[in-house]
Amino acid sequence: MDNMFPDETEEKLKRHFKIIYGEEKLHDCLKRVGHLLQAYQLQPGKMGKPNLWTHEDHVLITYGDMVKRSESDSESNLKSLHRFIKEELASIISTVHVLPFFPSSSDDGFSVIDYRRVDETLGNWNDITEMSRDFRMMGDLVMNHTSRYSEWFRRFIEREEPYKNFFIEADPKTDLSAVTRPRMSPLLTPVETDDGEKYVWTTFSNDQIDVNFENPDVLFEYLDIFFCYISKGLSVIRLDAVAFIWKEPGTSCIHLKQTHEIVKLMRTLVDCYSPETTIITETNVPHRENISYFGAGDETHMVYQFSLPPLLLHAITTENSFYLREWIRSLKILPDKCTYFNFTASHDGIGVRPLEGLIPKEEFDSLIEGIKKRGGFISEKKNPDGSLSPYEMNITYFDAFKDEKGDEEVQIQRFLCSQILSMSLKGVPGIYFHNLTATRSNHEGVALSGHYRTINRKKWTYSDLQEMLDDGKSAGARVFSKMKEIIQCRKSVAAFDPFGKQLVFDSGKELFFMLRKSRDTRESVLVAANLSNENRAIDSRNLSLPVNLGRSYTDLLTGKATLKDGRGELAPWQVWWLRL
Repeated sequence: MDNMFPDETEEKLKRHFKIIYGEEKLHDCLKRVGHLLQAYQLQPGKMGKPNLWTHEDHVLITYGDMVKRSESDSESNLKSLHRFIKEELASIISTVHVLPFFPSSSDDGFSVIDYRRVDETLGNWNDITEMSRDFRMMGDLVMNHTSRYSEWFRRFIEREEPYKNFFIEADPKTDLSAVTRPRMSPLLTPVETDDGEKYVWTTFSNDQIDVNFENPDVLFEYLDIFFCYISKGLSVIRLDAVAFIWKEPGTSCIHLKQTHEIVKLMRTLVDCYSPETTIITETNVPHRENISYFGAGDETHMVYQFSLPPLLLHAITTENSFYLREWIRSLKILPDKCTYFNFTASHDGIGVRPLEGLIPKEEFDSLIEGIKKRGGFISEKKNPDGSLSPYEMNITYFDAFKDEKGDEEVQIQRFLCSQILSMSLKGVPGIYFHNLTATRSNHEGVALSGHYRTINRKKWTYSDLQEMLDDGKSAGARVFSKMKEIIQCRKSVAAFDPFGKQLVFDSGKELFFMLRKSRDTRESVLVAANLSNENRAIDSRNLSLPVNLGRSYTDLLTGKATLKDGRGELAPWQVWWLRL
């Protein structure tokens, strides 16, 4: 091990492996890390400087076949997607998150059969590498489970070494009532092996078999895959469902210390050997648990801001900013080089566990009922006592803002208000493709698949998408054009530094005010929003806003004068960005 690692890195690695596997496996683990680094020709600090995120960064979240090629086209779906992004979004998008693009047996990619191959229906690794030349690329490391049709699981069934210990077996009589469940499906699934029937751990579905991280072979497989992705051009790695990866019967089996230590291990490795790589943890849990993955600045670089989508939805549909404001006020100062990944929609539903403790129960129940009235569905999870409770709301984010009277203009304005506010908060904005296109809920897809999440996973053909965008009167075309304008404007505002400061101000429930400052404090912007359906007069003298009463201010979004002598008027669902 002499000179294999820089001294500081070696000490960190020793600490990680002692916590994960104990002293007796330490030497072997360090040796295996060394072999892994040699295999990928990684040396300390040789891959470049840290890739710091700025106010100009915006992440597009998309499937590899979100823009399907036309039948007459010979290009792959990934090439078709790449072409669309270059033609329509290159001026505003810096990073593209292609959701799992590997061979998969279910869950739209999240039941991975082979981590090292690109699904042939999408394209190949060359397509990913080509895209990485134009955009920073983000990909998923699905760590908790793999497909029952994977080679790993086939060999487990056949009881081959080392795969017979790659998955978690449990006696069905074991008391597992304390285990945190994100689904209603059985936790243990019976399978026939060459040694007879075994019960395997299945947190999410009987097609997604949980892997056994107590076996170091499993960890090193995933570390190899991790560096494989980096070598292929992925510089942002999303750790999917990472909170569940370590299991100990008798515990909740979520957020265990070994789980955190594995994330720390990965952070130590990228800090030393791939500093331009960003790690993002995906943990759809209450806010306090979610931000625990920052550690002391030694775990993830970013966490998904899971409380944001439902809180924004609640604030705008109830015309009440109080709970959103208080939550933002409660956000703690983050460790250096850490920030939030701010999103309002993704391939999944709108998680509601992150609302726990943030709004009263009656408000929560009303939010759930509102989604049902707008044509959405509610997915449930099983609690330790066997009862069921809401886990996520399944609806497109655009349709979540449907007006009760069917007024499309109201829906568009409320939706755009949510998008501008989400882009105003501290962090890096992640924008789901269907938010750009104001996509309606895909009820037909749900009927065909039998899965609620399909409602937000519509796939466009290139020609159909272009036809919709060419129809300037459609909601999709109008929102697409407006979103591009908003993002283009945001790119010019240094105060939206993802590592900058933010401060919210008290106001009436229909209004929302927040100050954003760049890290160097050279630029400040006041965000002012009206969350109601009526014009709202603004008088800065009564609101203690940080404005000069003798000066006029222009809204950066519209270029129009808005605030003069501390007074102005916000239209329904209007948001101002005022440079101070």
